Amino acid sequence: MTADQHPDDQADRRAEQQAQAAADIDLVVAMALAEDLADGPDVTTMATVPETATAVAEVVPRGTGVLAGMAAARAAFRQVGGDAVEFTALADDGDPLRPGEPVLRVTGATRAVLTAERTALNLLTHLSGVATATRAWVDAVAGTGAEIRDTRKTLPGLRALEKAAVRAGGGLNHRMSLGDAALIKDNHVEAAGSVTAAVEAVRRSAPDLPLEVEVDTLDQLDEALAAGATLILLDNFTTADTAEAVRRTRSGHPLVQLEASGGLTLDRAGEVAATGVDYLAVGALTHSAPAVDLGLDLGSTGPAAAVGTADRPERDD
Repeated sequence: MTADQHPDDQADRRAEQQAQAAADIDLVVAMALAEDLADGPDVTTMATVPETATAVAEVVPRGTGVLAGMAAARAAFRQVGGDAVEFTALADDGDPLRPGEPVLRVTGATRAVLTAERTALNLLTHLSGVATATRAWVDAVAGTGAEIRDTRKTLPGLRALEKAAVRAGGGLNHRMSLGDAALIKDNHVEAAGSVTAAVEAVRRSAPDLPLEVEVDTLDQLDEALAAGATLILLDNFTTADTAEAVRRTRSGHPLVQLEASGGLTLDRAGEVAATGVDYLAVGALTHSAPAVDLGLDLGSTGPAAAVGTADRPERDD
């Protein structure tokens, strides 16, 4: 939460983000399925699987990580199978992934299960990768008081889902769009003429929105503080300059929050966080997260594979 936000405003924003993620899921899944089915039905499945065949299948991690994307996986099976496929969650977003421990079970029409398989897995593996990467950064700054935030460096169409995955990994969301908060960057400063002029212009235009100012020198930091900025992004500062920025800010402006960004690596995260900044902004959470390996294992097939025949405990949601 930034210094100029009320807790209720932050809660409302989180609720809006969650609602946006839910609204985006069906659209994203529909687009993904349209790509897979652009030239007609799944010819391999139609040829090899009888129309009346049913099965129990489970999605199982092949390695470790953090789970995210369960709602997207559910939507994929629902859009293909409708009432012919029952989806049971065996884990929740944010839960640890362990090799061999299934995270979900689908029971019903085998054709629908196999047709939806790749779409569900594509979203699960990518979003779990985002959550896993986020958790690594969160762990790297543990005990420092700093928190990890994402950026707008997201894949087109997947922003709400990726930001939900960041939350599942323990991170915080920054802006969802260009209109929900102001971030004055170097090009805005250039256009306005100075940091002070840019801050004043945004305050006049959007007085009720959170405002963050990006600075790339200590002199610009001083100007941003004098202009009344309450959240300042330190862009590509060295660790030493970050520590000096924290010292200057805390000595005269204790309520101002600082965010480090640019040139950050997982190896440096702890030392940068230890300077006393409030946040680390990490674009790599969404633009460079490697996928987590999960696969769908088809179990018993045929009419006998009815709902509830698998012997693992269920967690319905």
